[in-house]
Amino acid sequence: MNINVFYGILIPFIGTSAGAACVFFMKRNLNEQVQRALTGFAAGVMVAASVWSLLIPSIEQSADMGKFSFIPAAVGFWIGVLFLLLLDHMIPHLHRNSDKAEGPKSRLQRTTMLVLAVTLHNIPEGMAVGVVYAGYLTGNTKITVMGAMALSIGIAIQNFPEGAIISMPLRSEGMGKGRAFVGGVLSGIVEPIGAVLTILAAGLIVPALPYLLSFAAGAMFYVVVEELIPEMSAGEHSNIGTIFFAVGFSLMMVLDVALG
Repeated sequence: MNINVFYGILIPFIGTSAGAACVFFMKRNLNEQVQRALTGFAAGVMVAASVWSLLIPSIEQSADMGKFSFIPAAVGFWIGVLFLLLLDHMIPHLHRNSDKAEGPKSRLQRTTMLVLAVTLHNIPEGMAVGVVYAGYLTGNTKITVMGAMALSIGIAIQNFPEGAIISMPLRSEGMGKGRAFVGGVLSGIVEPIGAVLTILAAGLIVPALPYLLSFAAGAMFYVVVEELIPEMSAGEHSNIGTIFFAVGFSLMMVLDVALG
């Protein structure tokens, strides 16, 4: 495997692991305002990455379809949204049940549900990375290694708070720091696995790359609108999340355009 691809698919996992390591340095959960800011930042990064690193390349790769070059992007996008909608019904999400977490047993159930939800959401992110690098490996001129790396870095940034959001609640439930850290790390291991599997699959079905790119974009959009935006907008001072959404969006846009 190309060394750039190897590093690229590991970067998001490193971001999750670094966030999980917060359990060794912080005694309490992340400050509410800090968590809201990080969530908004992550949402902005994911939206920008979906547009510049996934949807636009999908449309560009279908340029030979002329005025209908939008079809693979639109179809793949909706398949991604519907796929996450299906998974949404299979595993309940945190913000829908947060008010029910009162006793120790409920808190444990809430933490377990959070681990499942984050792990689930890491799958399309891993696929997004895998699809972009698959396009790069096939020699597609619309995808550069720096553009793919920008997506990896962007997802790693938004994975940092996810790693902390997993490990620190596990610690607060009485789990040892080491085990809580491992729990956070394991929630992110599906990303490099998903990326490698997607690369292998995409290598066999190169014509489907435009659909795969937009599928990953649709899945990421669903995660942002369904999970991250409600979380960053809850309670008072919700403008903090909005501001950091704009920061994350603009930073990812600059990274993708400048490095791509």
